[in-house]
Amino acid sequence: MSNLEHEVNPIELFSNYMKVTGVPSLDFEKTEIKELQGKKLGVINGSSWTSLWSTWFGKMILPGVKIINVGNEAVQLNFMQAHKKGEPCPPQINIDLFERYAHDLYDLYQVDAILISCSTMNKAFRQVMKSMEPLNVPVIQIDQAMMKQAVSSDGKILVIATHGPTVKSTQDLLLETAKQLGKSVSFTGATVEEAFELLGKGDIEGHNDAIAQTIRSALSKEKADIAVLAQLSMSVFKFSYPDPVKEFGIDVLTSGETGFINAKRVLQQQNKPAR
Repeated sequence: MSNLEHEVNPIELFSNYMKVTGVPSLDFEKTEIKELQGKKLGVINGSSWTSLWSTWFGKMILPGVKIINVGNEAVQLNFMQAHKKGEPCPPQINIDLFERYAHDLYDLYQVDAILISCSTMNKAFRQVMKSMEPLNVPVIQIDQAMMKQAVSSDGKILVIATHGPTVKSTQDLLLETAKQLGKSVSFTGATVEEAFELLGKGDIEGHNDAIAQTIRSALSKEKADIAVLAQLSMSVFKFSYPDPVKEFGIDVLTSGETGFINAKRVLQQQNKPAR
């Protein structure tokens, strides 16, 4: 029998989880932001466990908006396996699945916008966007706004990741964003796999401290003007370090904040009537 019950209080765990997610309801949270009231954001996650992040940041930043998540572990396991074998990452089958997920979210519940929350799966953006254009459903890459803000800072960017498969996708998006903005970009990167392992063990503080140590170490070796955390899961970093400028001397951007703030802007611009 598993020792899980001895390590985690199940009543406390399930109580806190349900306080965040709730159960499905056709009712909408009330908000004074009329442009958000009754809107629906479909979130395509790279794995089911990250839906907690999407729900948390979505509810914090998007009052009155219903967050509808989709995603499964097989997507993440598949691109992890491809990365390990040196094969194209993410695999095309993952991208095709994200396109089907987007249509499922619309066909089942007529979402107003789609957010791709997985940094490794950012490359699915164009295919999903093209597929949803006839339905007038905008598609958002969660890292889009973060990369634009970092590139627009005109300084050297420190890119931190905790998961190997994410690194190239993030760097490619950074270069692509700089090209779109007509700017040159200088960046350096660091991957801290230890933090991902700590996250998987439920050691959020350890995860955050490992990232903080990596930032300090990187800054001690070379100057950087702004840092970006390459995955939605890393957004919990701000729970421990809410004032990075004070702590590290530079701003640290997370997609949990910038991505959902961008989704807020997109939803506010949607002229569909609340349902």
